[in-house]
Amino acid sequence: MFDVRTVGTLFTAVLERAPAPPLLTYYDDATGERTELSAATLGNWVAKTANTLVDDLGLGIGGRAACGLPPHWMTAAVLLACWRAGLAVTDRPEPADVAFVAASRAAEGWPAGDRYALGLHPFALPLREVPDGFLDFTSEVRVHGDFFTAPAPVGGEVLAWYGDRESSHAELCDRAAARATALGIGAGDRVMIDVDTYPDPLDWLVAPLAAGASTVLCRNADALGARTGAERVTVTVT
Repeated sequence: MFDVRTVGTLFTAVLERAPAPPLLTYYDDATGERTELSAATLGNWVAKTANTLVDDLGLGIGGRAACGLPPHWMTAAVLLACWRAGLAVTDRPEPADVAFVAASRAAEGWPAGDRYALGLHPFALPLREVPDGFLDFTSEVRVHGDFFTAPAPVGGEVLAWYGDRESSHAELCDRAAARATALGIGAGDRVMIDVDTYPDPLDWLVAPLAAGASTVLCRNADALGARTGAERVTVTVT
């Protein structure tokens, strides 16, 4: 019998419990960006990306994905899609079946069978120039469906992270729950996180999901205090 402790089930629980309220709000004070996503909207991006992995690339349990992306709402979609499809993830340029890389880091070398570049545009616009050897992420995933069903069940024993901190889904969920407790994040909290200080997706993505909290991600932050009231923040992690 499969252990149901997976990152995918953490996200599915949020989708079923509260699809409409804001789940993830992203700020970049260097650009003035503010992007707010409900669980349903983020779920659409997750589904499109997961369908790309399965339908276009034929990947699933046992597959590996390298993620060269900063904390961002699109990064959340990529990571959740990989985990829902059964792929293990690393944030280093390790050999992989597929790589998702910020366009600004494309020249670093990411050894993968298929590579997608992301411009991380506030409105998810396609790249004006696609790096050689890459596909434009936004253009490729948009054509896929808004719903995803994994072709095989992803259990808690499936590898979720590989490389420097190898862990299964069950182990990652346990770490996330412990991390949420350490950061003071509880069910129903609205958590503001300085992602320059806490860039690990365990902190800004998986731990809040494990706790049942929503997040306000702040990059290049210069106005955290003033934002607390407007975003109804209950916990600040800086």
